[in-house]
Amino acid sequence: MTKMRVVVATGIAMCSLLAGEAQAAGCTEGAVVGGVAGHVAGKHGVAGAAAGCAIGHHEASKKQKAASAANGANPPPSK
Repeated sequence: MTKMRVVVATGIAMCSLLAGEAQAAGCTEGAVVGGVAGHVAGKHGVAGAAAGCAIGHHEASKKQKAASAANGANPPPSK
């Protein structure tokens, strides 16, 4: 169990160093999920955390783009 904590902490630290605060959306959650999945799948927790960070950030960016497109499609009513 201690190794898993080290792996997750390493993944989170890597993501926080590689991504600025404005770009870190989704990285922490993805790193945790990827780290645990990588650890369970064959002791590849660090690689899983790095991949999870990248995937989490990508998914968060897609959600943000979709939200901004939805807000742009429905402008507020004019007076």
